[in-house]
Amino acid sequence: MDELGSCGGLIKQIHDALEKSANNAMRPQGMTMAQYGVLLALNRAEDGTLPLKELEQLLRVAQSTAAGIVARLEQKGFVEGFGDPADRRVKLVRITAAGEACCRQAEQDMERTETELLSGLTEAERTIFLTLLKKVRDTLQ
Repeated sequence: MDELGSCGGLIKQIHDALEKSANNAMRPQGMTMAQYGVLLALNRAEDGTLPLKELEQLLRVAQSTAAGIVARLEQKGFVEGFGDPADRRVKLVRITAAGEACCRQAEQDMERTETELLSGLTEAERTIFLTLLKKVRDTLQ
């Protein structure tokens, strides 16, 4: 089987194209996919706050990597880190107003990219495609 035409090869090509588009959109803000991942996770959290340990698990990265991402976001003013009043050993991370604004822009960029990605499909095909992608994801989990 042609490796580039295989299911895995096609998924990788799609992923690479999406990543390239996302990186081009983020370059002016000096952001990375991982940094946007943290902001989006915090933005979806009930009060905009999550423990660093939970961010580490969501991103599937080591604690030192998660701490570095958060530190860079703190320098940019997009998040603030602080100790949990109930347990000082736990570091909490909260999104700031600037971080929320950055999230809104990122979500608009992602919607535009997804629209471009799916532009060659009919509405019915988009529904089927999404259903099939979810099935594949659920099989892997």
